[in-house]
Amino acid sequence: MEVVMKELSQQGNFTFDQPTSSGPISAMLSMTLGIISNIVALFILANAYSLQRRRSKATFLLFASSLVVTDFIGHVIPGALVLRLYLSGGVPPEEYDSADAMCQFLGGSMVFFGLCPLFLGCAMAAERCLGVTKPLLHSSLVTTTRTKISLSVIWLSALCVAMLPCLQLGSYIYQYPGTWCFIKVLEDTEEVDVVFVMLFSGLGLASLAVALVCNTISGLTLVLARLRRQSCSHHSAKSHDIEMVAQLVGIMVTSCICWSPLLIFGLMSVIHSYTDSIGDELSKYKTLMVMGVRLASWNQILDPWVYILLRRTVLRKIYLIAKCQKDLKGSVLRRWEPTSFHSSEKKGSQPNLS
Repeated sequence: MEVVMKELSQQGNFTFDQPTSSGPISAMLSMTLGIISNIVALFILANAYSLQRRRSKATFLLFASSLVVTDFIGHVIPGALVLRLYLSGGVPPEEYDSADAMCQFLGGSMVFFGLCPLFLGCAMAAERCLGVTKPLLHSSLVTTTRTKISLSVIWLSALCVAMLPCLQLGSYIYQYPGTWCFIKVLEDTEEVDVVFVMLFSGLGLASLAVALVCNTISGLTLVLARLRRQSCSHHSAKSHDIEMVAQLVGIMVTSCICWSPLLIFGLMSVIHSYTDSIGDELSKYKTLMVMGVRLASWNQILDPWVYILLRRTVLRKIYLIAKCQKDLKGSVLRRWEPTSFHSSEKKGSQPNLS
């Protein structure tokens, strides 16, 4: 999906251009980076899961591993199809509406692999919020079996939404510049298309909002617990919660940056298209959609780095470095405190009796 922006012509003049030679190279580099990132993150999570004895942490790692696997598959399959379309020269504008089987599969993949990370991030945030605020209730309700059932429900729900065009509830068509497929949001949109886009965008934005609320509650709870100066044994347990909440915040921020533009641009485009209020701004909305899908394609690349960089060992090193810098700055400032000047003046003013 990284290659779709390569087709944008200057100053919004949308014409069908043949792909440049640099397009496949940048797409392959993007796919390679995403594959390596997800594999490294999956290795870290699998190793942590095998060594983990705390059930709450194990549940979080199971969710996180499922998210990384979903991101990995969602990066490889749509990316490979987009690269194939790009290498074949793309689909000309007059054939955008003739959605073939590959377009249907690509469009469904984008919806499925778009909703899954958002649903998983929401579920992980809700699970951690319950674990931080109500640990006893969490220990009695959350089990490995129920976690696996929840994962199945999440994947099945996203699949049901992606399969709606098979029931004539919405449609997938080729999108400008003819190298990707998505829900029909521009030109000749019908009521079912509006409903489909509203469902997709609504579910995505609602998941982000719930994750934001849950992570805020978890963060505030941990801050208050820290201020109350819990016992050392309890503080050790809280360090795991701090690590998990930090990773959840990273996932939420990444998802908001990567997916919010496409969710909002798609909703704006289909509403204006259905009400015939686009007018001469069609090229503008096409540009917005391409920019949105390009940002969304980076979600599968950036998500793994949340687990790679926001681990407890890395966070501890960052904390120690920041603490050392603070102590060093404090010691330098103490050398220049006014009291030091007074003491120096007193020493200098003592008479020499020798």
